[in-house]
Amino acid sequence: MRSRRALDGPRESFAVGKPWRDRSSVRSTGMHDHLLVMAKAPVPGRSKTRLCPPCTPDQAAAIAEAALADVLDAVAACGAGRKLLALDGSPGEWLPAGFEVFPQQGDGFDERLAHAWRTAGGPGLQVGMDTPQVTATELDDALARLHDPGVDAVLGPALDGGWWAIGLHRPDDRVFLGIPMSRDDTGRRQRDRLDELGLRTAPLPALLDIDHFDDARTVAALAPRLRTAKAVAAVQATLTETAPATPR
Repeated sequence: MRSRRALDGPRESFAVGKPWRDRSSVRSTGMHDHLLVMAKAPVPGRSKTRLCPPCTPDQAAAIAEAALADVLDAVAACGAGRKLLALDGSPGEWLPAGFEVFPQQGDGFDERLAHAWRTAGGPGLQVGMDTPQVTATELDDALARLHDPGVDAVLGPALDGGWWAIGLHRPDDRVFLGIPMSRDDTGRRQRDRLDELGLRTAPLPALLDIDHFDDARTVAALAPRLRTAKAVAAVQATLTETAPATPR
């Protein structure tokens, strides 16, 4: 398996709302943290199926692979001491060097999250593969926020009502078990659970995650230099070619 080199240079921040703080002076705390990615191997018919239609299964998998590669590039460039990938499937050439890879385990996604955190330990931050626009600086800032005085957890809301990132000082199955996933109230329920457990939770800026093709187009427009943008453009070109001609 070939390894890839992370993209050179910083990427722009595409968070919604309050600007990210410059925490370069405290990024050393990340050397004791992990950055955990939960992901599904990009396989046609199994990944990003909600992009279909208008995508074909092959096109959806291509966008999924590009998005995962972009996220892993950002993680590889961040200051976390350990970079982890909890993977449903087998790794491919999209995986950079330096990651610890282990399989996801559990029936529902809540069980998979709990198992992944038990494996990873803490402290750390966990993200998925649906926000390819996230940058290494944003990940470092989120980890630093976790170490602010009086903060037990961080949670990054997604614009569709879910969440894109969660940070904890230590694993606790109760954080995840029983939380319904992929719903418009998942983020609220996750925050309520953290509150019920007595965890003082700091919010992270909201991000758009890619669930549908319109989301992919929006992210591609925000971050046109990413692999994701190129994959979306390739799909868009085929849609334009096959669109019916407008009657005169």
